[in-house]
Amino acid sequence: MILVDSSILISYLKGDNNPPYNKLDEIINNGFSYGISKHIYLELLQGAKNNKEYEILKYYLDDLPFYELKYGRQSYENAAKIYIKCRQAGITIKSTIDLIITQTAIENKVSLFHNDKDFTNIAEVITDLKIF
Repeated sequence: MILVDSSILISYLKGDNNPPYNKLDEIINNGFSYGISKHIYLELLQGAKNNKEYEILKYYLDDLPFYELKYGRQSYENAAKIYIKCRQAGITIKSTIDLIITQTAIENKVSLFHNDKDFTNIAEVITDLKIF
């Protein structure tokens, strides 16, 4: 099972022909289980240029499974701890949402498919984060 980040899906939906696009195409064509989180959903929808594009994105994304945080407040506390551990290792994570996405992947025991340096940096410190 794979959690696909917006950094992959944005490129894919634009039709960019690059290695991550090709890999997502392979995931889809081979029937691998993949999904998104509510935070990734938000990132994708807020990127719509107009209402028509918003509706098209919403229609496409509504069929994807959603991975959720499982432990309420504790999930957010754990995401904050990820930031602290990374900062102590000399890595500053720019996006709070990336911390929440990381925690979502960890809690659901899914691999994260991304094209974002923050996740690469987090994975150097947080060994529970599995990268696809």
